[in-house]
Amino acid sequence: METKKKNVVITGMGALTSIGIGLKSFWKNLTAGKSGISNITLFDTEDMAVKIGGEIKNFDPMDHMDKSEARRNDRFTQFVLAASEEAIGDSGINIDTIDRSRAGVIIGSGIGGLQTLLNQHSILLNNGPKRVSPFLIPMMIPNMASGVVSIRYKLTGPNMCIVSACASANHSIGESYRYIERGEADVMLCGGAEAPIVRLGVSGFINMKALSTRNDEPEKASRPFDKDRDGFVIGEGAAVLVLESEEHALKRGARIYSQIVGYGATADSFHIAAPDPSGNGAQKCMEAALEDAGLSIDEIDYINAHGTSTPVGDKAEVRAIQNLFKDRAQKLKISSCKSMIGHLLGAAGGAETIACVMSIVDGVIPPTINLDNPDFDLDFVPNKSVKADVGSVLNNSFGFGGHNAALAITKYNDK
Repeated sequence: METKKKNVVITGMGALTSIGIGLKSFWKNLTAGKSGISNITLFDTEDMAVKIGGEIKNFDPMDHMDKSEARRNDRFTQFVLAASEEAIGDSGINIDTIDRSRAGVIIGSGIGGLQTLLNQHSILLNNGPKRVSPFLIPMMIPNMASGVVSIRYKLTGPNMCIVSACASANHSIGESYRYIERGEADVMLCGGAEAPIVRLGVSGFINMKALSTRNDEPEKASRPFDKDRDGFVIGEGAAVLVLESEEHALKRGARIYSQIVGYGATADSFHIAAPDPSGNGAQKCMEAALEDAGLSIDEIDYINAHGTSTPVGDKAEVRAIQNLFKDRAQKLKISSCKSMIGHLLGAAGGAETIACVMSIVDGVIPPTINLDNPDFDLDFVPNKSVKADVGSVLNNSFGFGGHNAALAITKYNDK
């Protein structure tokens, strides 16, 4: 017998990005078109071709954990503990009163604790194997983002980490949505965390020719959909959302931000790093999310684009949107948060899902900044946010390896 699908709502959010620590700061600065891109301070870039990134400034892990816990966590898990703390507080949920066996965590990360790996490799080379920390492995592995959150809050429901490069957070939110929709969980904490601004990681992206080299103008370096774009800008951060079944949220009198109604996941099957230039995989992904949601192309008001600011990536995404939406594409609002916060890799979809939710709640669409010389004839909300009645949105995330994930999010209908 087929079980009726449960409605899935968003009741809490937490964010740490280069434009602000906390949901309010993130959204305020995003809609103001503020850039968080600046010179990298986490390591010496003197001998490197790229010297800029979206660093989180003034983050103190001791605001969210004690000294011993901070020492046992890589920067990416410190971020996710802070974002989870905010999301749970924002939701108003009392963890002590819920069924913890029906509350789970899926938080993605593309790279995990890369800085910890580098630090311990240096110790190995200089001091020998006996000096390598016993915390190396648990601090380094990407799944520890989900692990530490479940341990802190004693959540014993579904728990895993999705590693699909830059689609990790969107996949994590989508799979969390599925668990609740199927009735296998009541509450899910989901999103992504990443701390990739380390010397080795940035060097790898530089040698792939993936990063912008506009070092003299950091705030103008990330330029999605602009003819003068020359690569993405690496960023760091975390974003966590609290999802609940509508029934569970209403029973406890929760404030509901919006609802997730559709999820699509496809593969390009084309190249390890480049997107399929036809945009076919991205198009099929958006189609799947719309079909799952029961929405037509005419019902979408806004697309939060993957929009990395790479020459090939932006072109493939635009082609996918044009092929799917046809004439409707000209009426859509499309923007890229990465123009302001950089590319958070495995955490990108989390921050961008929060932007989608807030665009619905506040009726404001954040801009694509640095769009001075558009390369495509679509409305990318250039340079300044716009007010709009936003009812339904799509959030796109596409990752190395051809991983695609799209989420459909709508206003909450309590009728």
